[in-house]
Amino acid sequence: MLKNRIENHNNKTFTELYGTDTYVLIEQSSRYARLLERFKVMSASPEPMFFSSPGRTEIGGNHTDHNYGRVLAGAVNLDNVAIAAKNSSDIIRIESEGYQGFVVDLSHPAPVISEQHSSAALVRGIASRMKELGFAIGGFDAIIDGRVPKGSGLSSSASFEVLIGAVLSHLFNEGKLDPVENALIGQYAENNYFGKPCGLMDQTACASGGLVTIDFEDPAKPEVRKIDFDFLSTDFALVITDTGGSHDNLTHEYAAVFNEMKAVAEVLGSRVQRQVTLEKVVDSIPVLREITGDRAILRAFHFHGDNRRVVRQVEALENNDFRSFLDLIIESGYSSFMFNQNIYASGNVHEQGVSLALALSEMVLKGHGAWRVHGGGFAGTIQAFVPQDLIEYYVSTLEHVFGKCSCHKLFIRDKGAVKVDF
Repeated sequence: MLKNRIENHNNKTFTELYGTDTYVLIEQSSRYARLLERFKVMSASPEPMFFSSPGRTEIGGNHTDHNYGRVLAGAVNLDNVAIAAKNSSDIIRIESEGYQGFVVDLSHPAPVISEQHSSAALVRGIASRMKELGFAIGGFDAIIDGRVPKGSGLSSSASFEVLIGAVLSHLFNEGKLDPVENALIGQYAENNYFGKPCGLMDQTACASGGLVTIDFEDPAKPEVRKIDFDFLSTDFALVITDTGGSHDNLTHEYAAVFNEMKAVAEVLGSRVQRQVTLEKVVDSIPVLREITGDRAILRAFHFHGDNRRVVRQVEALENNDFRSFLDLIIESGYSSFMFNQNIYASGNVHEQGVSLALALSEMVLKGHGAWRVHGGGFAGTIQAFVPQDLIEYYVSTLEHVFGKCSCHKLFIRDKGAVKVDF
């Protein structure tokens, strides 16, 4: 019986997704059991399925993916969980813990203007794109419990997108949707239905799982390669700190990074930065200053530096040279601050929580760990690699400023967006 298998918290499925901490496993068992009981009220289906999709941490390549660059990313143990079942209709009904439920009618596949920037837009876009690509779709009932904090830089939206992809894949297509295609579909929905320009890193990392390096030189067929490296053996913790800043009204800031990098490339006769060289950018600075402005040039500098750093980071990990890896993390962080300029919003210099968190991190970790902005930037989160003997001091220092539970100690989980089998 499904309920009995869920209540056995000490099972292989839970440990693969959430680690070995007994308290965490018991809490996850209770989480799944609550979802099952709530779903019985929503649906009479005798065979609902569970799904899990992780958040992601960007480890290398900050704002490189959208200009066809390289990234290094990992799936983390904070996840979104769904319980779902077919409902023999063309209606998708989704309830979500802490959010208002919504309905998507699949008989209307085109984007709905009033749905922009909503979860319904993403679901409609994913289903429509899957149908265009020849996959079967249909109505289903689902309840989702999200544990990837919104606005945390851990890609709650991408995790949600590939979770929906996994649900449609397993309910209607025998799980045939592969991770990269799931990611591409999620990106399509976000770009064309949700209304936000984005690269493909977040969706790919959430869909694939583990520690992955992704090369987007051909964005239609990104090269995804898993990295065999055991972070637990380093005696470091990966800590994501939420500074509390809101991402609301920052879409224009994210879009400006993409557009300015692209503008420099276009002046040089190409579409994106990956198609030009840093040397060509430098040679053309006098002309570029007049056309694109200085910030766009600096953002191009950042792209080429971070794109090369990803290769060096992967080499360092594969050679088990963790100290060099940490040095490259710090380099990347300074490049984001000085060149990419995505540490605080240009229109709100009064609020600089990310800058403050980075300053505190350097104070505690200089010579011992590493720190950098995490995700899109401008507000939200930072990332740090903290040695275990400094973890208590580091967390207390950051939480003194940003509040209790603002620091998340994470690990890289091997599973991407999956059907959860007990």
